[in-house]
Amino acid sequence: MKKNKTTQRMAMFLLSAFALLFLVLAGRFLFIQASGEVAGVNLKEFAESKRTDSYTLEATRGKILDRNGMELAYDQPTYSIYAIVSEKYSADKDHPIHVTDVDKTSEEIADIIDADPADLKERLQKGIDEGLWQVEFGSAGKGLTQDQKKKIEELDLPGIQFTEEAERFYPNGTFASQIIGLAQRKDGVITGMTGIEQQLNDQLAGKNGNISYERDGYGYKLLNPSEEVQAAQDGDNVYLTIDQKIQTLLEDTLTQVDDKWNPKKISAVVMNPKTGEIVAMSNRPSYDPNDPENVENWYNDAISNPMEPGSTMKMFTVASAIEEGKWNPDEEYKSGSFKVDKETTIYDWKKDGWGSITNLEGIQRSSNVMVANLVANKIGEDKFLNYLKKFHFDQKAGIDLPGEIPGTILYNYQSEKISASYGQGTTATPIQMITAASAIANDGKMVTPHIIDKIVNPDTKKVVEQNETKVQAEPISKETADETLKILESVVTSEHGTGKPYKLDDYSVSGKTGTAQIPNPNGGGYMEGKNNYLFSFLGMAPADDPELIMYVSVLQPELKETETGSEPSAFIFKNVMENALHYMDISPDQADDKNEVSEKRVPDIEGMSSNATKKALEDTGMDVVVVGEGNKVATTSVESGQTVLEGERAIIVTDEPTMPDIKGWSMREVLELGELLQLDVETINSGYAKTQSIKKGTKLNKNDYLAVEFST
Repeated sequence: MKKNKTTQRMAMFLLSAFALLFLVLAGRFLFIQASGEVAGVNLKEFAESKRTDSYTLEATRGKILDRNGMELAYDQPTYSIYAIVSEKYSADKDHPIHVTDVDKTSEEIADIIDADPADLKERLQKGIDEGLWQVEFGSAGKGLTQDQKKKIEELDLPGIQFTEEAERFYPNGTFASQIIGLAQRKDGVITGMTGIEQQLNDQLAGKNGNISYERDGYGYKLLNPSEEVQAAQDGDNVYLTIDQKIQTLLEDTLTQVDDKWNPKKISAVVMNPKTGEIVAMSNRPSYDPNDPENVENWYNDAISNPMEPGSTMKMFTVASAIEEGKWNPDEEYKSGSFKVDKETTIYDWKKDGWGSITNLEGIQRSSNVMVANLVANKIGEDKFLNYLKKFHFDQKAGIDLPGEIPGTILYNYQSEKISASYGQGTTATPIQMITAASAIANDGKMVTPHIIDKIVNPDTKKVVEQNETKVQAEPISKETADETLKILESVVTSEHGTGKPYKLDDYSVSGKTGTAQIPNPNGGGYMEGKNNYLFSFLGMAPADDPELIMYVSVLQPELKETETGSEPSAFIFKNVMENALHYMDISPDQADDKNEVSEKRVPDIEGMSSNATKKALEDTGMDVVVVGEGNKVATTSVESGQTVLEGERAIIVTDEPTMPDIKGWSMREVLELGELLQLDVETINSGYAKTQSIKKGTKLNKNDYLAVEFST
């Protein structure tokens, strides 16, 4: 009986325990059902997250274009190759979709991606031996072009697959590379590192979107997937003020000087002095942003490398004297030397001078003594410092590019105050020099340089931001500017003028030369030797009303005994300025009989056949190239009424275009051809066309890829 009671108690206890546990579990289930939460986690949201796939929709980075819409930087698809090596992937053995022939696959792909066949074979075989699903081909298998992908696909090799990824592409190589800058993939996103790519990274980048949907356990989309799409917002397009044709001309010229004289550095800037628009800017050394390996110089020296400018500074000393009413062009002084203080005497570049000469002849001969006398005895040192500050030599020019570093006014000791008048001691960048000179070229108004023209929404085509002309200072009056221009014109035209090498055939020039000593890097004074100078020129044309202003500097060129320091810089200035003004259709103001014969207007060619158009253009003295055999004209590189020069190349595109022989063409002409035909042009190196990827006579279609290698 006692045993039975114990059994009953145990049974009751267990029954009660199970009943309590049931009530607890039932209560818990009821609570979960009612609240839908466990430990603060919403079960519905948790389940949805587990069966929801989400993918990023990558925004297309905005394009960078020149002022006329020529594409300078844009995203293009690149491809990475990989191989499926597992037999399990092929359900149908008669139609395999995995690599079946390692030797053949390795040999045929290696030729296209420029890889070692043995390396590819080793990778494939190792993957097979280790039972891997797929293998990649290393760095050689990444960054493939559409052309390479197409060639591999045409091989029809089983098991070969591709992944696609956008990459920043610069179709013109070194063209304006230190302006455009570089963008590379960083943490999976293309990010601007230098130049405009960095300066306007947020506007160019846009905003990524995403897509999400619900799937089953096997990864298939549900019938009611609750799909959500947030579209990507592509980046804005940025239009620069640079002109592709003038920039190409500058790039070609700098490359020729670089090859011939091998200077340490070259910098050149071309600006519209009325608006502050930079139409061309380049440096050497430069780099190709498509291949940023072993880059010698990342910096844009035109805005970030202050140097002692030398005698180009004298134009501002003279302008200051005129503004103060202290300039008398006919007043004479004793040239040769000038005693600054008990310890310091300065000399003209011709140490014994030219005897007693006028102030006007002094600026023409680039006399240090003349400007030193102006500062010490006419303007006054304190007032001259004020003018240096009025011309903003103590601050940045304010260009809309990253990395600008201003020069420094060195003005502590008596000798420094005097030497600043001829550009020694005090430093400045090319962009500071050309900005200050805009006041002389623009009626006394100094404009802020800018290189961004406008920012445009790629979808709506609406202008998001438009740059405007900004006058940052008025250091001198219009009357002073006009007189200074005339004085500087005489520097080029006078029989004594140091600027004679910079004289143009068709346009008058106002400007000032510079031959600046280079501080000894080992300390103590300046370097010596014929080549150890910064040779420069700051010139404006046409002289009476400048449309363009250009600063060019060449550091330590390797000159022959018979060559002068002005030859490299004059070669750049004359080629770029003369041709740029003609391209802009600026009327020559130095016209003579020769010029009148060489310059003509294109007749009315509208509606003519290709043969008739060719004859009409040849009659103007142009070198005519007809693209294709068609009788109808699709487009031409010149327009009716346009002013052209004898010997200038004209391109006629027919309605049946075929590839012409472009060997010997300049980069400007090749890019013009590509623009007319809407080709995808890739340029390699600089100079003149040497090889072309499309053979002569090949039928051309829109967006055909044309690679052209150039050589000097």
